[in-house]
Amino acid sequence: MHISELNMTQLERGTKSACWLNISPRVEGGWWQLPLLTVTGSNPGPTLAVFAGVHGDEYEGVEAIPRIAEEVDPHHLRGTLLMVPVCNMAAYATATRNSPIDGLNLARVFPGSETGTLTECIAYWLTHKFISAADFFIDLHSAGIVGEIPTLAGYVHSDDDIGRRSLAAARVFGAPVLWGHPPPIPPGRSITAALELGVPCLYTEAAGAGRARPEDVDCFTQGVLNVMHHLDMLAGDPTPAPPAEHLIGDGNMDEVMSAPMAGYFRPRVELLQEVQSGQLVGAIHDPLGALLAELHAEKDGIVIMRRGVHRVLAGDGLIHLTNRAE
Repeated sequence: MHISELNMTQLERGTKSACWLNISPRVEGGWWQLPLLTVTGSNPGPTLAVFAGVHGDEYEGVEAIPRIAEEVDPHHLRGTLLMVPVCNMAAYATATRNSPIDGLNLARVFPGSETGTLTECIAYWLTHKFISAADFFIDLHSAGIVGEIPTLAGYVHSDDDIGRRSLAAARVFGAPVLWGHPPPIPPGRSITAALELGVPCLYTEAAGAGRARPEDVDCFTQGVLNVMHHLDMLAGDPTPAPPAEHLIGDGNMDEVMSAPMAGYFRPRVELLQEVQSGQLVGAIHDPLGALLAELHAEKDGIVIMRRGVHRVLAGDGLIHLTNRAE
C-alpha cells in the first residue's frame, strides 16, 4: 500500500498491526518503504506518534519500538499508538547519518516535499501522516556512530502551553538528563515540524557509538510507556526517578566546537563535566604524536556532546557545551 492511502480512521479498535508502506519507487524496481507498527486501543483517546531511525546509525529506538508494541495491550489502551521503527531505510542500510541516495540528512529537511528527493519525500509523509495526526510526538535519537551524548530527554523550553506540556512529558519520560531548548528551534527538525503544527513533543539522545546499550533501550522503552501513562492512554501514574541533571541551552549540533584540521583527537573532558572558558578540552595530534592543535572552551558550560571517534577531519564537530538550568 502506498502511504498516501493510509487512513488512520480505518484502524480497527482493539488491534495491533504491522505493515510496510510504499514511499517512492526504487531505480532497480520495487519501493523504498516505511515500516509501521500500530496499536489501536479498544477505547478512544489521544494519539501518540513515535519515530526512530531518522538517522541510519542510531539503534536504541529501533530496538525499543518493537518492545513497546509487544508490551502494550490494545484492550487496555485508550487512543492510538503510531510507531515508525526505521524512518530512513536507505541510511539504515548503510549505517550512515545521511541518505546514500541524495546525501540529505532527514533530520534537517522536515516538513519535506511530496515531489522532492527521497529524503524530502520521507519527511513529507512522516509529517503529514503521523506528526499531524498526533496529540503528542516523540523522536528517539542517539549520538550515532561518531558521537557521545548522555542519555537524555530534550524539549522546547518555552512558557506557553506547548512548552509546558512538552516539559511535563519530558520529566516523566525518566531519562537521567533533561535538556531544554529555548525557541526558536532550528528549521528542518521533526520537532520543529511538530511545533509548527501545534503538537507538543520531546526527543531523546543516548550514548550511540553504533550500539544499543541495554540500559538505553530500557530507558527508551519505559520512557514511552511513562508518557503513555502521563497522557492517560494507559491506566496508572508514571513514577520515574527525577533527572540527575536539568540543562538549558542551544541544541543545534550543527553549531559546535569543530576540528581546525585533520588528525587524531584526544578529548580532555568527560560528558557532563563543568568547564570554564579557556579550559583545554581536547587536542589534535598527528600519527607520530606531534601536537597539531589544542581546543579550548570558548565559554563556561557543561559538556553535553563530545566526539567518540578519534580520527577527525577539518570541520568535524568535537565538543558541545550547554548550561545548567537555574
